[in-house]
Amino acid sequence: MGLSLATAERWVERWERQQQRYAVDREERFTVIADVVEHITASAGGRPLVVDLGCGPGSLAARLARRLPDADIVAVDRDPLLLELARTHHPDAARYVDAVIGADGWTQSLGLDRPLDAAVSTTALHYLTPDGLRRTYRQLAGLLRPGGVLVNGDHLPQGEAGLAGISAHIGRRRAERQRVFAHEDWSSWWTAVAEDPELAGLLTARRTRQPATGTGGTARLSLPVHLGLLRQAGFGSAGAVWQYGDSCVVVGIR
Repeated sequence: MGLSLATAERWVERWERQQQRYAVDREERFTVIADVVEHITASAGGRPLVVDLGCGPGSLAARLARRLPDADIVAVDRDPLLLELARTHHPDAARYVDAVIGADGWTQSLGLDRPLDAAVSTTALHYLTPDGLRRTYRQLAGLLRPGGVLVNGDHLPQGEAGLAGISAHIGRRRAERQRVFAHEDWSSWWTAVAEDPELAGLLTARRTRQPATGTGGTARLSLPVHLGLLRQAGFGSAGAVWQYGDSCVVVGIR
């Protein structure tokens, strides 16, 4: 199922444009996540160990590798097509692992040789069920060193209905001003992928392994609920360190 570099580059570039529709100030959010990891690992010594949860085609892992060239990054995803794009387009950014986050034994498949300094994710953990998210937060707390962090960038609505509506509106208006809705959407990207013969085998593997996107997920769990789950899981502190509309970067400190 190996891909040519040209094919991987083409589809990852289209993925980057497509994803701008869904994350307000996406590049700034990536930068903030890298800022947090850089700050928390600055005085740790040695080679920082970071896991990227739901890495997709390597967008966050590649940016972290550029910011933290001495870090060991383990990037995990369940999607064989996106993982192959990452391995081909960003081969040196991370060690890529095919695993289902939250499933039995998934942490063992990471092959970690020491406690994590940071676990990062962006627009991925909301695909977990509420019970799966709660369990995953506990598992990650157990993998992190004291003082290590979980850094999650996602759309997390406010806890009060009125504020949730306002924050969502602010995000939409920002997206409209940035003209991101001119880019193709998620469905169009996958429709186009299906027409590329070089990706046919990977797409077949994806269809046999992956349930419908978002089934049973936590997309509407509010920011306060996420913070409560983090504290229950063993994170001593948890809060949003960056937010625009309902697009947030949340940090839990072990």
